[in-house]
Amino acid sequence: MIFKNFLNEIDSIIERDPAAGSRIGVVFLYPTFHVMFFYKIGNVFWRYNLKFFARMIMYFARFFTGIEIHPAAKIGKNFFMDHGIGIVIGETTEIGENVTIYQGVTLGGIMPSIESKSQRNQKRHPTIGDNVIIGSGAQILGAIKIGDNARIGANSVVSRDVPANVTVAGVPAREFARSKKKESFKAYGISTNVSDPREKILVNLLKKVENLEKKIKTLDNEKKNTKNKN
Repeated sequence: MIFKNFLNEIDSIIERDPAAGSRIGVVFLYPTFHVMFFYKIGNVFWRYNLKFFARMIMYFARFFTGIEIHPAAKIGKNFFMDHGIGIVIGETTEIGENVTIYQGVTLGGIMPSIESKSQRNQKRHPTIGDNVIIGSGAQILGAIKIGDNARIGANSVVSRDVPANVTVAGVPAREFARSKKKESFKAYGISTNVSDPREKILVNLLKKVENLEKKIKTLDNEKKNTKNKN
């Protein structure tokens, strides 16, 4: 069972990364695989209240991989961090299954340096649903929820809940698209077919203005014709 789960995790990385050539390559060359190995050990130490040793294990994991994961974080199966450098995952973060995140992503708190005592033992980091993709450089801050199958665009700043099957991007992040079904895997968290809903609103307003201008011109012409007849 353990060996099967081990292979499933490797295969899930190969499935989502076109650069992954083989299982051996993933085992020896992928920092996401290495840091998750240390995390699973550190998480066991943390749950048995051996917190110093848990933090020490993850300190060395960060040193070797450039990825910082608090040993208390809850992470589901088939979690993949592509490239990995600069990723930070806070203490009370919860991550579902088959989640993919890219380099530079922060799953953090809103005010970590203000009144830190009052924030201890409190939920202050995000909860990420299943099958979520988070693009590089995105900052997801606070005890918010990211729904299943959501997509977070690169360099977005998210501080509010994101519903399931929704794509968001921008600073602050706003909705770009919504899907009723689970989409196939698309790298970097945003589809090329996505358009800004605010752009759609502006286009519709421009069309209405054009129609009004045409009606005004028609009325002016009718008035002129009426005056000429008189």
